[in-house]
Amino acid sequence: MAVRRETAADAEAVWRVLADGWLYPSWVVGASRMRDVDEGWPAVGTMLHHSVGAWPALINDTTSVTGCVPGRELMLRGRLWPLGEADIRLRLEPNGDAGGGCTITMEEDVASGPTKLLPKPVRTAMIVPRNVEALRRLIYLAEGRSR
Repeated sequence: MAVRRETAADAEAVWRVLADGWLYPSWVVGASRMRDVDEGWPAVGTMLHHSVGAWPALINDTTSVTGCVPGRELMLRGRLWPLGEADIRLRLEPNGDAGGGCTITMEEDVASGPTKLLPKPVRTAMIVPRNVEALRRLIYLAEGRSR
């Protein structure tokens, strides 16, 4: 389930947002606060310690890095127990034209837990709109920081 968006921000500007773990709740839909960011984020094995939901129904959970090519690709395992875990892949592809900018692709699917039992069209209906908004927020942050 992939969502693709173009931005005027270059890949480096987008990567700066992704590499700042404290910004995670600013662009990830549903994440409400950060509790901690492991030193070395976004190196493989590091984690974001965040909360999901709204007070008073907050769930403390983590997101960990499963793969990283600095400036180009970030692969994450997001947890939301008791619902399960999701694999997320963010790819940054510089646009070849002189105007700069890049294309961001975000792919996500359920990796484990009860939500995995839902048919793919139902999972798609849940995930894609959320990721469309997440990329919109990520682009706002990247374009704002690149000015």
